[in-house]
Amino acid sequence: MTGAYGPASMHLGGSVRNLLGRAIETYGDSPQAAGWLRMHLTRFDEPLRVAIAGKVKAGKSTLLNALVGEEIAPTDAGECTRVVTWYQDAPSPKVLMYTKGGGSPRQLSIHRNDGALAFDLAGTPTERVDRLVVDWPSQSLRGTTLIDTPGIDSLSTDVSARSHQFLAPEDEPTAADAVVYLMRHLHSGDVRFLESFHDQGVAKATAVNTIAVLSRADEIGVGRLDALMSAKRIASRYRSDDKLRDLCQTVVAVAGLLAQTGRTLRQAEFAALTELSTLPRDDMDALLLSADRFVKSETTANLSTETRGALLERFGLFGVRLSVTMIRQGMADPTKLSTELVRRSGLDDLREVLNIQFTERRDLLKARSALLALDLVLRREPKPSSQPLAVELERIMSGAHEFAELRLLTALRSGAVKVPEEARVEAERLLGGDGGATPARLGLDPMADPREARAAALDALSRWRRRAENPLSSRALADAARVVMRSCEGILAALPR
Repeated sequence: MTGAYGPASMHLGGSVRNLLGRAIETYGDSPQAAGWLRMHLTRFDEPLRVAIAGKVKAGKSTLLNALVGEEIAPTDAGECTRVVTWYQDAPSPKVLMYTKGGGSPRQLSIHRNDGALAFDLAGTPTERVDRLVVDWPSQSLRGTTLIDTPGIDSLSTDVSARSHQFLAPEDEPTAADAVVYLMRHLHSGDVRFLESFHDQGVAKATAVNTIAVLSRADEIGVGRLDALMSAKRIASRYRSDDKLRDLCQTVVAVAGLLAQTGRTLRQAEFAALTELSTLPRDDMDALLLSADRFVKSETTANLSTETRGALLERFGLFGVRLSVTMIRQGMADPTKLSTELVRRSGLDDLREVLNIQFTERRDLLKARSALLALDLVLRREPKPSSQPLAVELERIMSGAHEFAELRLLTALRSGAVKVPEEARVEAERLLGGDGGATPARLGLDPMADPREARAAALDALSRWRRRAENPLSSRALADAARVVMRSCEGILAALPR
């Protein structure tokens, strides 16, 4: 079944492309403005840009590796983790370093360090580096370019400033179309950053392009086997938090290290875990009391301290405990263990959310980025001939139903528009809060029959028409109902007859 707004999104994208083309002609005498607009026109055909942000040690690079399925992002505290780094699909591996002040990029050498990709800045101080761009052949990167950012609230104010400057610049839109924000717990610093990343202009929406991840979820339960269940309950509680609902689309719990290791599990590691599974349970429990005990304690298992240290670095205590438990329960195949580790890590849940919230909204997010870019040019270099552009931009901004949906979604989640709880839940769903595809909007199974979808859409349209026309409805509720009605009409228009 097709999405509800395929044709509408294409119409919006076409309108924005045409507007950018006109703007490029209007600003033909301004190389800087024309170049800026041309770059954003090109962005329409590029993969979606998703930045991964969070505090130091939140697990950003680890999660990026898990999403890609390869260890291509350095996870140590080296100099490369202090630089904004882009990871994009390409026919062959290559790393380019762009320095501040422009100039030609410099290609860096690539090597492997214990299986992980490593590269250095060839003596260039990090404060002089604008960004690194890593080309890497990867199916996972074909639709999405991932951008790893330095830790926010770093002890180094320069490092922290790089992330803020990239993600929430004061004088221009961010280069990212969307953000995955990692947090170990919800702190005031996380809230402050999410607030700073809100739109300040054309799209008039806030949470549409942000997902929060409760990262390092395995640490929440102090390494217990039920740690991920505890993390999921906390994530669920965060999702219902009024403040967070206004700042991000949703909150997902993910054990990033477990996900990365599951996607890159090695045969030698499986053999070492199998050896550990032969230990008596009491001996194994004693080993797992602390990292120091696990590595240094004497044991009958035929594993050196170096091997155990490497296991701990790759799996963590939780990952070792979980893997050994599953092997004891009969999981004798490394491929099956790998699949189960990824499933339990929460990575599949995150990928589904990324698909629903970002990939399905790709054209809308691209249009939003382009309109923000044009808005900046019109404010910086106003001229008489640009007035029609400003009028058209305002028309698209206020008239495009996709933006009306986003504005209402934000208002409902922030409490700015008050509706009965049951109606609020249905409105958010019909507006695409749970995904833009027709079944998701209607709360149906993805394989639902089109006739079932048509009946559900007609029922929803009827309910929201009654709310819009009810003389007892408040002005805010009536206005919201008309937006939801338009969404229902869009769903019906997209369904096959």
